[in-house]
Amino acid sequence: MNKKHLTSAKRHTISVMYRAERSQKEIAVVREKCKSVISREIKRNSNPKTGKYHHLYDQDMATIRKERFRQPKKMTFYLKRTIIFLLQEGYSPEQISDRLKLEGKATVSYETIYKMIRSDKKAGGNLYRYCRHQLKKHKRIVYKSPAITDKISIAQRPAIVNTRGRFGDWEMDAIIDKNHKSAILTLVERSCNYCIIAKLQYGKKAQELAKVVIELLSAHKDLVHMITVDNGTEFTCYKEIEKGLDAKIYFTHPYSACENGTIENTNKLIRQYIPKNAVFSEFDELKLKKIQEKINKRHRKKLEYYNPNEKFEYFKQSYKVAVSG
Repeated sequence: MNKKHLTSAKRHTISVMYRAERSQKEIAVVREKCKSVISREIKRNSNPKTGKYHHLYDQDMATIRKERFRQPKKMTFYLKRTIIFLLQEGYSPEQISDRLKLEGKATVSYETIYKMIRSDKKAGGNLYRYCRHQLKKHKRIVYKSPAITDKISIAQRPAIVNTRGRFGDWEMDAIIDKNHKSAILTLVERSCNYCIIAKLQYGKKAQELAKVVIELLSAHKDLVHMITVDNGTEFTCYKEIEKGLDAKIYFTHPYSACENGTIENTNKLIRQYIPKNAVFSEFDELKLKKIQEKINKRHRKKLEYYNPNEKFEYFKQSYKVAVSG
């Protein structure tokens, strides 16, 4: 089909055939146009008073529309003076644009106002000084975290861990307070949901965290096969933990919190007692131990309504019997 705009001659043909009561399909074939084009043409350009289609009226309407859309919007002297006044009053280009639209004075986009300011600056003007950032582009500083080398991916973790059929597989995370100064270490055993909570006096410093983890889990060293963590920089000294506990540490894929789901759910339970806007300096070791006990005494459906404390003790005793036997 011909995709060119309808000319006056083509509109004359449509008008003659339409008055002769020829179908729109027949008109479309003759004029090599789609039927929808003929239908839209007749509907759009029929005289609103008579309801009839005539090529002369239609051509006049098409010319008016064409000229209207060709005419560029001009920044009038009055409009420019108003914009400059509002800029000097401290309004941003976006505020000026929306305010003028609200008052029905003019429709001018804030991009156009910025364009005007840039042109004025190029010509030596000082309108840009009334902008909050004076047209300066601030590049966001990106801080690169130290890379964790030689880490083992969760994809290499033993298959038995995914079934939760083995006691001694742990997950670990660190929660930071609103001031980004203090942190809390959280550990949870995957099969029985037994959790350990401890204060990190020096925040998320890797060396400090490694010492605390070794100290907490040394009492259960024989019951620690592996620990799964995310890619946070607080786990940079993971090799010290592996050496101290004789256990492997596996890292989740970046931005994949679901791969450490047990610790994420445990953190949500902790947040019931320590809200996100809390300052951890208000929570000493005694308070944290009380929170830990409350969580470990909760009866769980997945544990057949035993609590983590009971299951943890059961597994410990089972291990001792197995070793002594």
